[in-house]
Amino acid sequence: MARPVRYLLYVAVFVGLSGILLYDLTWHPARRESVAVSCNAMDAKPPVLAADQTLKVMTWNIQYLAGKRYVFWYDLPDGSGPDERPTPEDLAYNLDEVARVIRDEQPDVLLLQEVDDGAKNTDYGNQLALLQARVADLYPCSTEAFYWKSDFVLDRHIFGSVGRKLATLSRYQLDSAERLHLPSSSGNFISRLFQPQPALLISYLPLSDGRRLAVTNTHLSGVASGGDVQQRQVATVRQLQQSFEQNGTLWITGGDFNLLPLGQYQRLAVEQRAPYSAVSELQGLWESFPMIPSNDDVNGEGRRKWYTRFPNDPTLSGPDRTQDFVFYSPELKKIEARVRQADTLLISDHMPVIARFRVPAKTE
Repeated sequence: MARPVRYLLYVAVFVGLSGILLYDLTWHPARRESVAVSCNAMDAKPPVLAADQTLKVMTWNIQYLAGKRYVFWYDLPDGSGPDERPTPEDLAYNLDEVARVIRDEQPDVLLLQEVDDGAKNTDYGNQLALLQARVADLYPCSTEAFYWKSDFVLDRHIFGSVGRKLATLSRYQLDSAERLHLPSSSGNFISRLFQPQPALLISYLPLSDGRRLAVTNTHLSGVASGGDVQQRQVATVRQLQQSFEQNGTLWITGGDFNLLPLGQYQRLAVEQRAPYSAVSELQGLWESFPMIPSNDDVNGEGRRKWYTRFPNDPTLSGPDRTQDFVFYSPELKKIEARVRQADTLLISDHMPVIARFRVPAKTE
């Protein structure tokens, strides 16, 4: 065999083997797929949600139980944060703290973001399983979906596996759930394989009158993703909500949207504005559906009590922005809403948003 042909063959074999290895190390979720629902009641079958009763919902980005004693490399605009991972002691302490807040609030439906499973930097633990062991008596039903998963990420701050989930826990029966892939950030094909792949985790609660309530949990791409990815993700969320409206399905959507409400960009310190747009991509949602916290909440005299984010930035002394929201069907009646700040500031860089609704009776 001629030498040039032999070299070309070697290159082809190398490229082929590299492609196989790359595919094996990365995750390839379907655009839309069913995910498992677990309902394990201790004493009896979980109750079915009924019309004309109240439903308490809480959404919380628990920051993979890291706590607030760190400035991670990604927390600063130039990537110079000194910390790469939390200690095992902090992971254990914040697990107890998250469980404490959940047991104190006892929401009927709990939406969690940044729940690690199999990640090197959090000791490969299944954080959802650890949390469920502490609240099993409250939440017989649950479902989960990864939105970042890889056996190996070459980034020097990770240099190992990642695994991050959305998780939804419910006191009421869940009859099904699905994962809907969101538009991904721009960039070359190979780098995208190792990046988070945001998703919607949609859980369906049957109602006693035959209807269903769709509860959607999400974590949109970070503000540094670039391009129009957040705009495309918001459009996908809005289309899903509109489809629920057209089908007569009651719905609630909550999570970490990584976007600001009306007017907050202008109130941020100038050095904190850079990742955001002056006109929020979230506008398409708040113009269509009710939002918690509302734009009136975050622009009123008591706006500080609606802040949900306390970045791990040493120049900041407290929460200064709102990035976590609950949107809901206009048919649901909001009874009350709040952000739990006082005793959660050191648990995560996000605070939980809590809302109570009344489920309307079926109309003929």
